[in-house]
Amino acid sequence: MSDQNILKDQRSEIDRIDKEILDLLQQRKEVVQDVLKRKVEKQLPVFVAKRETEKTESFREEAQNRGLDPDWAEDFLRMVMAASRAAQSAQTFPSSTEDTKHILYVGGEGGMGRLYRKFTEHSGHRAYSIDKGNWYQLEEMAPKLDMVIITVPINITVDVINRIASKLTPETILADFTSNKTKPLQAMLDAHPGPVVGLHPMHGPDVPNLSKQLMVICEGRDSSKANWFKEQCILWGMRVIEANPEKHDYVMNLVQGLRHFVALLHGSFMKEYDLNPAEMLDYSSPIYRAELMMTGRIFAQDAELYADIVFANKERRDLLLTFFNHHKKLMEMVEMDDKKGFIREFEAVTDFFGSFASQALTESSYLINRLADRFS
Repeated sequence: MSDQNILKDQRSEIDRIDKEILDLLQQRKEVVQDVLKRKVEKQLPVFVAKRETEKTESFREEAQNRGLDPDWAEDFLRMVMAASRAAQSAQTFPSSTEDTKHILYVGGEGGMGRLYRKFTEHSGHRAYSIDKGNWYQLEEMAPKLDMVIITVPINITVDVINRIASKLTPETILADFTSNKTKPLQAMLDAHPGPVVGLHPMHGPDVPNLSKQLMVICEGRDSSKANWFKEQCILWGMRVIEANPEKHDYVMNLVQGLRHFVALLHGSFMKEYDLNPAEMLDYSSPIYRAELMMTGRIFAQDAELYADIVFANKERRDLLLTFFNHHKKLMEMVEMDDKKGFIREFEAVTDFFGSFASQALTESSYLINRLADRFS
C-alpha cells in the first residue's frame, strides 16, 4: 500500500476540518459586520485597544488549555482581527460630528490625499480635492470649507501654504501633512489668521486601513478647534499623540533622513559591485532577507519623494554630514585591523541600547521567523 493510501483517511479528515474552519470564519465575518454596523450607529471607534488586548489574552489562555501554542494562536487571531478591520475600510465609519464637515485636501490626487479623502467621505463628511488641474475651483470652494489640509511634496509645501491662505475664511482650520513640522507650522501661522494645526500621519498611502496607524498632532493656533478631526482619527482606529514640532523634527531627522540615506548607501554599493538582489536571496539568511527587503522597498518608490525627505532641511543635512564623519572614525578600525577597538565600541553601544536590545531581539525574531515561513 502506498504512503498516499495509508494517509488517505487522515488527510480527508484534515480537509474536512479546514473547510469547517473556513465556514466558522465566514460566520465570524457576518457577526463582525453586524458589530461594525452598530459601531457606526452608536458613534464608536473601529479599533478599541483595551478590547483587543483582553480578547488576545483570553484567546491565548483558551489555546493553552487545549494544548495549542499560545503564540501561534495569538498570531492567528490577530490576522483574523486585522482582516475584520480591513473589511471596514470599504464601508461606512462613524462620524465625530453631528454636522457634515467640509475638508479640502490640497494635493488630493496624490496617494495620501486619495487615502484620506476616502476615509473622510466614508465618515459622512464632504471631501474636496485641489491639484494642479483645478486650482481655479478654490474660489468657489473656500467659503464652505471647515478645514484645509496641505498634502503636497515637502519642497513646495510653504509655497502652497502662502498661495492658498489668502483665499480662506478666518474660521477655516489650516493644516498640513508634511513630515517636517516646524517650518510649515510657522508658515501657516504667518499666512493664515485662523486656526492652525500641524499633522503628520506616520504611514504611507498603501496601508489597507488606518486602524493602529499613528497620527502626530502639533499645536499651532486655536488647535482645539480641530479636536473634531482628532476624534475622527480615533474613530478611524488611529493612535493619536501630540508632539512639540521641534522635538518631532529632531526625531524625524534620524527616523527618515538618516534611514533613507543608509538605504541609498546599501543599494548604491550593491549596484557598484553588481550584487544582484534576486541572486543574493539564494544565499540570504532570514534576517538578511528582511534587511534586503526593507532596502529594496525604498527603490520601488519615487526618487524625488525620497530626495525631498533626505534633503528636507539644513538640520537633516548636517546630521548626515555628522554621520559620515562618524563613519570615518569607525573606518580606522578596519584600516588598522583593530578588533579590540571594534569590541569596545560594540560593547559601548550595547550598554547604550540597554534593555531595548532584548526587546529588539524578540520583535525582530518574530518578524524574521514569519518572513521566512511565508516567503522562503
